[in-house]
Amino acid sequence: MAGPIRTTCPYCGVGCGVLATPQADGSVAIAGDPEHPANYGRLCSKGSALAETISLEGRQLHPMIGGVRVSWSDALDAAADRLGGIIAEHGPDAVALYGSGQLLTEDYYVANKLMKGFIGTANIDTNSRLCMASSVAGHKRAFGSDTVPGTYEDLELADLVVLVGSNLAWCHPVLYQRILAARDARPDLRIVVIDPRRTNCAETADLHLPIAPDGDVALFSGLFAHLSNAGVFDARYVADHTTGISDALDAADDWTISRVAEATGLSTADVALFFDMFTATEKVVTVYSQGVNQSTSGTDKVNAILNCHLATGRIGRPGMGPFSITGQPNAMGGREVGGLANMLAAHMDFDDADRVARFWEAPAIAKKPGLKAVDMFDAIGEGRIRAVWIMATNPVVSLPDADGARRALADCDTVIVSDMFATTDTARMADIFLPAAGWGEKSGTVTNSERRISRQRAFRPIPGEARPDWWIICQIAQRLGFKGFDYTSPAEIFAEHAELSGFENRGSRDFDISALADRDYEKLAPAQWPVPRSGIGRARFFGSGGFFTPDGKARILPLAPPPPKDRGPGQLILNTGRVRDHWHTMTRTGRTPRLSAHYAEPFAEIHPDDAERLSIRRTQLVRLENAYGAAIVRALVTDRQQKGSIFVPMHWTGETAVTGRVNALLGPFTDPVSGQPALKMGRVSATPVEVALYGFLVSRRKPDVRALGYWAVAPAPLGWRAEVAFFERPDDIVAHARTILGLSADAQLTTSLDARTGRINLVRFHGDRLDCALYLSPDPVLAARQWVVEQLAEIHDAPLARARLLSGRPGADQPDPGPLVCSCFGVGANQIADAVAGGRCASVADIGDVLQAGTNCGSCRAEIGRIVDANRLAAAE
Repeated sequence: MAGPIRTTCPYCGVGCGVLATPQADGSVAIAGDPEHPANYGRLCSKGSALAETISLEGRQLHPMIGGVRVSWSDALDAAADRLGGIIAEHGPDAVALYGSGQLLTEDYYVANKLMKGFIGTANIDTNSRLCMASSVAGHKRAFGSDTVPGTYEDLELADLVVLVGSNLAWCHPVLYQRILAARDARPDLRIVVIDPRRTNCAETADLHLPIAPDGDVALFSGLFAHLSNAGVFDARYVADHTTGISDALDAADDWTISRVAEATGLSTADVALFFDMFTATEKVVTVYSQGVNQSTSGTDKVNAILNCHLATGRIGRPGMGPFSITGQPNAMGGREVGGLANMLAAHMDFDDADRVARFWEAPAIAKKPGLKAVDMFDAIGEGRIRAVWIMATNPVVSLPDADGARRALADCDTVIVSDMFATTDTARMADIFLPAAGWGEKSGTVTNSERRISRQRAFRPIPGEARPDWWIICQIAQRLGFKGFDYTSPAEIFAEHAELSGFENRGSRDFDISALADRDYEKLAPAQWPVPRSGIGRARFFGSGGFFTPDGKARILPLAPPPPKDRGPGQLILNTGRVRDHWHTMTRTGRTPRLSAHYAEPFAEIHPDDAERLSIRRTQLVRLENAYGAAIVRALVTDRQQKGSIFVPMHWTGETAVTGRVNALLGPFTDPVSGQPALKMGRVSATPVEVALYGFLVSRRKPDVRALGYWAVAPAPLGWRAEVAFFERPDDIVAHARTILGLSADAQLTTSLDARTGRINLVRFHGDRLDCALYLSPDPVLAARQWVVEQLAEIHDAPLARARLLSGRPGADQPDPGPLVCSCFGVGANQIADAVAGGRCASVADIGDVLQAGTNCGSCRAEIGRIVDANRLAAAE
């Protein structure tokens, strides 16, 4: 058996180190790398489950044209012929490439080189436009460069950590656990959470500010004025290293505490408390993510935060500074190679086009920005772009107006898709499908949120005819007649990328990793840039100025907060985001039962008052609708959600739920500076859905749910689970059940019908094993879901065991674990509640000692805390 291979997690921007150890049976053991400075051995629930996501089931391992298998030679020839023909007839701007923060830096580099340097168009953008573009734009406006000034260590050294639009506990849990560990060691460290929802972060914070949607500019403009009035501006830093302070103060001057409170929906007491905490604390780190970036005022939000740090000089020193946390594993690496349509490689702009052209010996360097993501798909729909190549992303789900994106691809002359799966909503639109290698199969580098470059290394052979993305790009480039794409390994590409970063740099650009070009690529250890050949690197930027503007000074900007958001008559404000255990559109996490158990179907968080006003009952199906589209999801009634707003996760697709694509409800509205869409802001009506029968099923075979009005399917151990609903009661329920469960007409079923309640349960056994079960009810089904799912692995040779399965409820000797809380150790809510009520546990720490829950990634600790608090009374009686 081979020893552990050091690689990097393919999920969020934390960039955790992973030890992957191939096993004799072909599986792989996954553990955190204790030597990696991002995580020091800790992994979140998603990272811990990586070994469960790498099977070949469902993979498309051969090229296809029109859905028919072809050779690589034929597929590459067809792709090059179509691209070349369109370029020849309509010009280079008639083609586009749409990539992903899940590509490796080497893939990104050659894609950008091909499009901008040789085809001659900047129509290459990525899904990083959907998550980090406003941060990039804000950095460039203030710093003159897209520079993240700080390092993860600052989160632990700070005395005040402010989380703005960032549910770090769920979206970047390893970082959040580092903060909580620092607070445990230094109880004076305080955490402020600014978020419309009472997230898990908010529940462990010292102060939660439930801000109104898009109230951030008003809040930080008021803070800026307050800091000035309190006399904590750093006069020397401002004079020596910034410009614009007077105009910025004029713009913020009348943003008093009372006016800020009115604009943000916060109490004056909470606003004043936050302002006083920030004012009195020098070591402040402000962490921000999608809640800031995904807005029509996203860039202004970023600059409002930067203004406060620049004016106080709280930047670039240990324990202080603004900190943009990326959502994808290589969003930063993509920015380094110019992956966005408005930049060139090595953090150069189009003013540097001639320099890049000289280095690449590029015959047709693009001289102006290309179309950003939303505009790109508009151009595809209008026929201005006639061919698009999509790599490692799913825009038919993730873009705003997602139905519009699907229509655009349907009308496009040529759609090329490089991906691992041909079944995604986007890959189904492909004229040419190119099978790509995945995590664990390909090698390259990624850069995390603190500018740290790490290797992703292969630990298993590439299956079938799949190929690395860089190879596919280079093959097509060569068929288009371009030189400079004859690489034989990602190491060669990385060395060229590193050389370009130092080319004619001389300290004029922040990004310089030229020294890495001289190092052994295979042995490359995690390295935080810059790593110039001069040998003078740095962990932090801007503590003593040195900005990348023409005069070397940062820009403090005057900002005008947008007006408060109006819901519109009878509507709710729609906010979208992530859940703890899933990632993007679930092409990876949706393959493991453990990660699907926490939330197995799309849902909408709605405040109890709104639910009552709209006659929406708990766990009922609710229809969300507006002019762009509609979705049907499960109602989760909770006071963690603000009145007048509704939250829906963005993970579900046409593969996993019939109507769960929430971005179909979001209009294509973007920030005017960054081009980032406002994925956190929509307006929808919400109405209860009339359901004849709700259903829950488990089966060893994937159920056939296509004809049902509602369904959401997820993997289960040894089979599948699904939530379903009939909008009209079928005449022959048993016949419909057989169709759904894939049973023949003579397959024996045990059934139970309760004439009083209208509940119908159907179970089938194969020998002494459960084959499938379906529970139907006019009201939401009350079956013990997690227990039923677990029964697929059990033996049922006794009549009592079978009777319990038919009822959908365990007996007293088989406790129902309840809904999954801790994915890492498979601990359910009922197990935690029983441990508290029975007197065995009285705290989250006790639960960890007894049940292990919350002791790995810690992202479930707030949820455990709620259960502990709710059951303490029972334990005391």
